[in-house]
Amino acid sequence: MSIVTIRNVEFLNNPARFLDPYHFRVTFECIAPLPEDLEWRLIYVASPGNEELDQELDDCLVGPVPVGVNAFEFEGSAPNPSKIPPEDVLGVAALILTGSYKDQEFVRVGYYQNTEYDNEEMKESPPDPIRFDRLVRDINQKPRVTRFQIKWDIAPPQPRTAVAAGAANSAAVPSADDLDEDDTEPSANGNSTS
Repeated sequence: MSIVTIRNVEFLNNPARFLDPYHFRVTFECIAPLPEDLEWRLIYVASPGNEELDQELDDCLVGPVPVGVNAFEFEGSAPNPSKIPPEDVLGVAALILTGSYKDQEFVRVGYYQNTEYDNEEMKESPPDPIRFDRLVRDINQKPRVTRFQIKWDIAPPQPRTAVAAGAANSAAVPSADDLDEDDTEPSANGNSTS
């Protein structure tokens, strides 16, 4: 069971210019207090087949974390255009938000980002070289969420077991093994025999 559950990720500037920073608000619930910080990272993936081209745009620490619903705003830099192969600039890329506790990743939220020119003429006939100042990005609002089991250093609160009404005051019921052989047994007609 996860101690932290993401409730919402809201992009505060979407759509936006490609070179604008990412600005969003993360809301999450914590069911037990966490004495250490949560680490959140924002990663831009231009080429899914080549992890070496992934860019960590920013990271932040949040904590210690109290029980309840918590939120924070996060701003991450735009990707560095010089680190993106020209053939991977336009079209679909991925944006990944990860959450970790004590260097253990417990959640990964992935979004598709579409990048295109801001006018029809450039969309139909893209300039060479790429004009990054004329690109816009649009992040799809349907994330793909992956959760990972980790070792939290605290235990989640255990639900209290309910006691049936009257059970606390009722007498214990003996089992058949508790009865002595010398005890009287009722006969088939309900009368005691000795």
